[in-house]
Amino acid sequence: MHPQGESGASTGLNIEPGSNDDGWVVPDPVTLGDGTLVQLYKDGEALHAAYEAIKAARTRVCLEMYIFASDATGRAFADLLCEKARQGLRVYVIYDSFGSIASDSMMFDKMRRAGVRVQEFHPFWPWEGKFSWRPVNRDHRKLLVIDDDVAGLGGLNLAGEYAGSWVVKSDDVQPCDFWRDNAIGIKGPGAQRFLQSFAKTWYYVTRRGKMRAAEFVYNLDGVCGPCVWPMVFRRKRGTVVRGDEPDRPGQLGVLASAPTVHSPLRPFLNKLFREATRSISMTMAYFAPHDDMIDELCAAARRGVRVRLMLPGRCDIKALLVAARSFYETLMAAGVEIYERQGVILHAKTMVIDGLVSMIGSTNLDYRSIEYNLELSALVRSREFGRQMEDLFDNDVNFAKRMSPKMWKRRPMVDRFVQWAVSRARYLL
Repeated sequence: MHPQGESGASTGLNIEPGSNDDGWVVPDPVTLGDGTLVQLYKDGEALHAAYEAIKAARTRVCLEMYIFASDATGRAFADLLCEKARQGLRVYVIYDSFGSIASDSMMFDKMRRAGVRVQEFHPFWPWEGKFSWRPVNRDHRKLLVIDDDVAGLGGLNLAGEYAGSWVVKSDDVQPCDFWRDNAIGIKGPGAQRFLQSFAKTWYYVTRRGKMRAAEFVYNLDGVCGPCVWPMVFRRKRGTVVRGDEPDRPGQLGVLASAPTVHSPLRPFLNKLFREATRSISMTMAYFAPHDDMIDELCAAARRGVRVRLMLPGRCDIKALLVAARSFYETLMAAGVEIYERQGVILHAKTMVIDGLVSMIGSTNLDYRSIEYNLELSALVRSREFGRQMEDLFDNDVNFAKRMSPKMWKRRPMVDRFVQWAVSRARYLL
């Protein structure tokens, strides 16, 4: 079942247990200063790890997901969540209404009957919501928190396109385009930060109010921001209370952004690019950023920083593929290296700066992620983990095509016009 390109060569996806023709060997977990273990995952193995973590849960499972599909993979997770709820665990699920619009509602009803606390984020149909109708703002986060010491996040949704046969048998996997994606697992005290993030979102979907309530920012610059509030679930009611424990920032940061006027996401990313001194390696599924981000990437390349972008050669949203290509000439003229991932749909959202600061999660560099969605990314300050991230980037280079400035300038005029037009309208994508 391992996907292959037209020539029969591997496309570099690891979607079934035991496959290793993608050249990637899962690295050992990295231990941070506070004892937190951070494990880097690629493709379907991430969902396998999530499934096994839920099976081992003892007291609580918190799941926040953009697409919770009702295919064989999604139903396998739903059945397991039902089983854990029947065992007496507190199971919380938040799914996005638009992202999961194609899913069978009976699957969610089944979970509710089993005792799973299920919340639909911003119901797409206005007559289904308890609060004001906000169809444009979506919850694009992908987060799992188990008990008090295990968490996982990344770009993968709960669907067969991401899992392959890592969760269900090969015979149960429907034919589809498999997607290339990344995730991390977290074990130890750092997982508490992601429980806090989930708690704030749960509070928002059950109480509503301003979307700023769902924002959680922790340790972006080595100090705690003013919006950090330790929060825990009460055992009986499932509500949220504020805690008093002192906060000591470490190597792990959290950026759970919300679509607010003062969202820290855009200025923080610009700051990362501006302060880079050696390298920027970015893998990005949807690349249609604000002009100031393009300027920062070009400025970094001009001052000698090696800037490498891994972008999709195929995309599920073709307009975004065109929008990304509208920046190629400007970026390559500044010295930016651009690679297009071949053979598969690239869905990963990661970056590593100077081999030290790594960011991984659900956040794309497009207007929707920055202006309209709830997004979640982890920040890891570790040279060992940064090396693993750069190794993963290099692995994708083996399955990518580097874009040539000379060849790109020869593209047809009609392509230039379409790219220009789409780039002007990218804020609508």
